[in-house]
Amino acid sequence: MGILLNPGDTEFQESLNSRIYVDKTMLIDYTNSVLRTAQKYICVSRPRRFGKSMAANMLTAYYSKSCNSEKLFSNYKIAQADSFKKHLNKYNVIHINMVKYLSEARNVEEMIKFIEEDIIGDITESMPDLVMPRRVTLTNVLDKMFIQWNVPFVFIIDEWDCIFRKNKGDSESQTLYLDFLRNLLKDQSYVALAYMTGILPIKKYGEHSAINVFYEYSMTNARPISEFTGFTENEVQEICKQYDKDYDEMKRWYDGYCLDGLSVYNPKSVVESIMRDSYSNYWTSTETYEALKVYIQMNFDGLKDKITLMIAGERVNVNTAKFQNDMTSLKSADDVLTLLVHLGYLTFRATNETGSGEVWIPNSEVRQEFINSIEDGGWENLMKSIKASDKLLEATLNGDCDTVAELVEYSHTENTSILQYNDENSLACVISIAYYTAQNKYIIHREMPTGKGFADLVFIPRKNVQLPAIVVELKRNKTSGTAIEQIKQKNYTDKIAQYTGEILLVGINYNDDKGHSCVIEKFVKEQTGIS
Repeated sequence: MGILLNPGDTEFQESLNSRIYVDKTMLIDYTNSVLRTAQKYICVSRPRRFGKSMAANMLTAYYSKSCNSEKLFSNYKIAQADSFKKHLNKYNVIHINMVKYLSEARNVEEMIKFIEEDIIGDITESMPDLVMPRRVTLTNVLDKMFIQWNVPFVFIIDEWDCIFRKNKGDSESQTLYLDFLRNLLKDQSYVALAYMTGILPIKKYGEHSAINVFYEYSMTNARPISEFTGFTENEVQEICKQYDKDYDEMKRWYDGYCLDGLSVYNPKSVVESIMRDSYSNYWTSTETYEALKVYIQMNFDGLKDKITLMIAGERVNVNTAKFQNDMTSLKSADDVLTLLVHLGYLTFRATNETGSGEVWIPNSEVRQEFINSIEDGGWENLMKSIKASDKLLEATLNGDCDTVAELVEYSHTENTSILQYNDENSLACVISIAYYTAQNKYIIHREMPTGKGFADLVFIPRKNVQLPAIVVELKRNKTSGTAIEQIKQKNYTDKIAQYTGEILLVGINYNDDKGHSCVIEKFVKEQTGIS
């Protein structure tokens, strides 16, 4: 075993030894299927702490000639695959963690020098019978080694894009690094598989990019290996069952990432929550909120409005196609939103094949990070509404119509930029903001199909929360009583009555002169209907 050449299976063994390990070994079955094909170049981009290094260590343990890993994998899914024994421990593996080398070197040129020295050093120490080439360069040595023993290489490169994240504006260093990767990997007969991980996708680093041969599997297009990014719902359900944890609460905190229709959880947060027996902000606490704040404060037309809508629980349209896959060439709100998807602060669902789709904040943990990021710097009106949301919910539950009307009017007046003021959808968004902290106790639905129509807003109590459900109907230039009558006439309570024994009916009306009124009635599950 060497530093980079065939480092063995120790690091993956540590993952298996951990208290919580989720079986992702069928990723190996996919990589086996593309060995020695045009699809052998794989780049998986995921947010930080989404299991990139674990997968890299797993592939190293499986392919490396330096160990016998059959027993290590025997109790996991891959052991049942037809390809398991065919490729097990049959390759020379070179596993490089780019962050390690970048931190050791003074510059990218020195980083490349260190990598080349370590690989050649490993080869000469472990294979003294190798006939060295006349020109001792890394690619020549690898070529010679392959010719002499006919054992191809599997390259595992972890955090490949750290140069582009740390040296954001240094195009000369980036070009030097891309030349290194091109010479090492592209069109080399000794390469059986090249598997790279990073945070950013790679396809748009320019025509000079050495790695345009790579197939990308990103947070916006992960097929066919979507299930190997994060934890799936079934996996989290099994974890919760094993450790007797509340799955619904786990879902509220950490679910919400959408990968090609697959619902994915943040693995770092799920594991931390189990280990600490508490629900909290574990993934977001690994990096200062300033990392998010710097992007959402950018002065692009419409960006602030879109962030406000998403904090309100809305989804907004986005075009990901123009994003240049770096952290400096941001020219529009769409670019910023796409970057936030790759960083893990938003999630994405495609609506067509051209890069268009919708983005939203995935879960409670990330939503809190957005709140941390907007507490100052031009978001004061929004924060005032959010901070008053406990008072608004309390007034609603107490039937205090005047206070509800007053707080909704304030939020509506101060946050009208997200849409036209005289628009029911705008008011619904503002009310979602005004009731922001109610999300801790309720699941809030917009335009929920109920009875003979769609209720504007429905608040369903979360599991083990002993509070009434709430149905909110909004009207313009009518009366709040008219809103209540619509709830009754269209039987909005029929579908949601199963969730609770009591439902509050809330009618809110606003006039063009910006006056707001409210009526609150209580629905009881009796034949009399309304009390």
